[in-house]
Amino acid sequence: MLHPPELEHLHRPNPEARPIVELKGVTAGYDKSKVLRDVDLKITPGDFVGLLGPSGSGKTTLLRVILGAVPVQSGEVTVHDRPVRGRTNRAGYVPQLETIDWNFPVTVEEAVMMGRTMSNRWLPWYRKHEKELAYDMMQRLGISGLAKRHIRQLSGGQQQRVFLARALVSSPDLLLLDEPTSGVDLKTRDDVMHLLHDLNHAGVTIVLTTHEINAVAVHLPRIVCLNGSIVADGPPHRVITPHILREVYGAEMPVIQYHGMTLVAESAHFWMDRNGGEPIATVPDDSHREAVITHSHPTSSNVPGHHHHRGGSD
Repeated sequence: MLHPPELEHLHRPNPEARPIVELKGVTAGYDKSKVLRDVDLKITPGDFVGLLGPSGSGKTTLLRVILGAVPVQSGEVTVHDRPVRGRTNRAGYVPQLETIDWNFPVTVEEAVMMGRTMSNRWLPWYRKHEKELAYDMMQRLGISGLAKRHIRQLSGGQQQRVFLARALVSSPDLLLLDEPTSGVDLKTRDDVMHLLHDLNHAGVTIVLTTHEINAVAVHLPRIVCLNGSIVADGPPHRVITPHILREVYGAEMPVIQYHGMTLVAESAHFWMDRNGGEPIATVPDDSHREAVITHSHPTSSNVPGHHHHRGGSD
């Protein structure tokens, strides 16, 4: 585990710090539809937050609201104490790989350098120190040897590292990632999560979306469960309970503790014993504990890469 419960106090951001991101009563969506309703959320410097929920729950939309890429119908969004109006470059962003046009004629080096565009918008060329920064970032991520290769020639894990480098080359203190482990193999997923862990400990505040409860969410220090509205917010061993998962996913999902880890049977049915009795391998519902913030009004309901589409899985 990246953040075991017994070491939780070592990774807890300063609660007195000014939020780096704050949403107050935010309702947002596309055209007249409402994807998010009445969302209150604070992200403080040093946070490492996973947004968890089913498809259509608003995870990607929430990231795009922070970026200023989705209109807010009501409420207020601030990043670094400044209201978000229109698109902002105050955060690094890694989109879902499936939203990228991999036929776009660009090399790894060129894709990474795009991360400097907002800082260098008035010059038609990149300065020497910007190129050095990009190569340093590619080297840290193990892709410097791929610099002249076309992005479509890369594996999924290599592609993920390219867009992570593109986001980091602008030296952001806030990093937003949309499903960063989706569609990659187990080793790549592990590598990405440990890299994000290292970045977080180096001072980068991270918010990511995920569908993967056991593989990703339960290893994070903080989870925000979404289903149109925020259902629960807290550390995984407090948030991942049968009661909260039922509210988020609308299904009974057994939860067990195994060697200090919280694990979930991602099934729509309880495991029943042979006599049709009580479900087995469950733990008591502890969603009432004060360490988790629960909300009682869940409702069901991407900045794009190189090509634009309005809808995503969320």
